Amino acid sequence: MSDNHGTDVSTVEPGEAPLYPLPPHHLRLTDTDPRAARRAERQVAAMFALSALAVLSFVVIYFTVPTTYFVDLGPIGIVSTSNLLLGLSFGLAILLIGLGAIQWAKKLMADEEIVDERHPIGSPPQDQAAAKEMFDTGVAESGFVERKIVRRTLIGALALFPVPLIVFLKDMGPPPGDSLRHTIWAKGSRIVVDVTGQKLRPEDLAIGTLVSASPENLNAVEEAEGNQNARAKASIILVRMRPEEIKSQQAPAGQTWDVQGILAFSKICTHVGCPIALYQQRQHALLCPCHQSTFDLSDSGNVIFGPAHRRMPQLPIMVDSDGYLAAQSDFQEPVGPSFWERG
Repeated sequence: MSDNHGTDVSTVEPGEAPLYPLPPHHLRLTDTDPRAARRAERQVAAMFALSALAVLSFVVIYFTVPTTYFVDLGPIGIVSTSNLLLGLSFGLAILLIGLGAIQWAKKLMADEEIVDERHPIGSPPQDQAAAKEMFDTGVAESGFVERKIVRRTLIGALALFPVPLIVFLKDMGPPPGDSLRHTIWAKGSRIVVDVTGQKLRPEDLAIGTLVSASPENLNAVEEAEGNQNARAKASIILVRMRPEEIKSQQAPAGQTWDVQGILAFSKICTHVGCPIALYQQRQHALLCPCHQSTFDLSDSGNVIFGPAHRRMPQLPIMVDSDGYLAAQSDFQEPVGPSFWERG
């Protein structure tokens, strides 16, 4: 059996003729005609300049074309005018830089065939010096230093290229400030049944009951732009147990945050923000159906099982002057999962 697996490679020793000689080299028109070279130079510069204009057009379109305009493109469908123009302008900028680079390489850079003899793998100092010399030669032969108009337009196009990425930072929105630490709950906010909006009195809840609830003023912020997070963070659950079954609360010493055994907790899991409404009334355990984090609502909402690391925040509640359940204040700690600023 032969050990030859087809990996033998023919090499050419210095001074020997190659096995497959290169065809005759033909000079390009730009190599022999200075006018053709200048014409190609102007073509490359025009492409780079148009690329820069396309980037500037992108910025103008971003700030001037409303996102409410749409255009019908037939079989493609109805698309946003803003998205269409942004894509065309930025795509054109990329295309022109690519075409300019190709034209530069094909018409202006040095054109010669080079035979690179094979050598052992390695990078001795002399090779490193040779590589540097080759790089310097390539720079000189490319005309990057000599052809100022090409160099300047390329630098201008590449300098403007990141501008759209900077413009997109505007869509990140304003800094959150302390909005992650607060909800729309406030002193006197009445508690109503989620969806129906029914106001609740203590006698409306039986022992062992769980009710999904929200603040009475929730509809006032429901349709406002950017308030979906505020609406979600305001979701709570009400549970009722016998007062003697309550082991502890999150209230400071000397304060009470329940009403006749009725406790209010955030509905948002502190693990990854899942809404929770599964309640085991005998164990007073609130179970997250997504990742099985379990919280003991009779003991300050502490974690008793699962991946969550923080307890469920408790909302201080009271009975207002009309006999309805209401909040004493906002939550005293952020609701939902942890975030960077919280640590």
